Amino acid sequence: MNGKLTRRTLMQGALGLAAAGGVLGAADLVRTAATDRTNTTGQLRIGYLPITDAAPLLVAHGAGLYPSGIVDNAQPVLFRSWASLAEAFVSRQVDVVHLLMPLAIQLRYGLGSSARILGWNHTNGSALTVAPHITDLGQLAGETIAIPFWWSIHNIVVQQLLREHGLTPVVRQAPSKSARTVGLVVMGPSDMIPALANGSIAGFTVADPFNAAAELRGVGRIHRFLGDVWRDHACCALLVHEDVIEANPAAVQSLTDSVVSAQLQIGADRPVAAAMLSDQYLPQPLPAITTALTYPGRDVGTRHPRWAPQQIGYQPFPFPSFTTALVEAMHGTVVDGNTDFLSRIDPATVHHDLVDDRFVRTSLTRIPGTDAFGLPADLTRIEEVDPT
Repeated sequence: MNGKLTRRTLMQGALGLAAAGGVLGAADLVRTAATDRTNTTGQLRIGYLPITDAAPLLVAHGAGLYPSGIVDNAQPVLFRSWASLAEAFVSRQVDVVHLLMPLAIQLRYGLGSSARILGWNHTNGSALTVAPHITDLGQLAGETIAIPFWWSIHNIVVQQLLREHGLTPVVRQAPSKSARTVGLVVMGPSDMIPALANGSIAGFTVADPFNAAAELRGVGRIHRFLGDVWRDHACCALLVHEDVIEANPAAVQSLTDSVVSAQLQIGADRPVAAAMLSDQYLPQPLPAITTALTYPGRDVGTRHPRWAPQQIGYQPFPFPSFTTALVEAMHGTVVDGNTDFLSRIDPATVHHDLVDDRFVRTSLTRIPGTDAFGLPADLTRIEEVDPT
């Protein structure tokens, strides 16, 4: 994969990001991405979205797990939308991010970015939240729901749910109750709760703690956890640029070790992790963050309670089977943007090209992680997906 960005691929990717609500327009993204912002400080800069997906990067910072001189001691940089975080990563304003896995695929194959995935940042941790009066998916016919980004596991899974229940997702057209269509619109996570409260949308699908916050405020009801549809799916992955790996593999290993240790620390005491996130990094109230990390007694209404679908998971190993299944699912997902890049990639080879799991494999031997995270000894699995 050529990591250099051509003007043509920059324009294609820029239009996709801008259409999805980015803070920069297409011309701005081309200009910033073409500008050399290579980090010469020797310290990695972290960017994040204020959601529980970011917890491993943030807890590693707050708990002092990053070795001195590896990661910038400054506060990680907060961004308000996936588009703005992706733009900051592509334009080298930050070096390390947690990013939606489908978006990472778009960046590498649609935009020509040198993005590489080191491992998973978390699994599950998302839900479809609807207005309180909606008790059946069929009631979404003729309504609009918000998604955080076109290339997100949220959009992929919610479309699987809609189709399984006889509904057709549409973009850039008014939804129709008689035609049983549901409109999709991209919205920043922080805007979703107000939009649900004022009735401009009938539901949203996003990472926590926004689902928990909507329930605590009484403006929404969690209809289904996405982990009840796709068991232990990866939402966000840990991304760096390829040249960072090539230039300083020891620093990348230290970064990975720190994030894996943070994941283990979160799992050991979730209320403590919630307090740290609330105190330093996330703007949502502590009760919402704590609920998002714990969700006590939420088996009611789930098809697969043994999957623990409400439980956001923090384990780092990126299963190849998921990458393959994810690319296959992207082919059947409706988006408002260019999808030509999908025809150029083979689902069976994407994992090897996009994911560099050498570092996380080493980290798992140091913890030792397969036992600590409950991972299978052979680090393989079969994907389980059930949108019924």
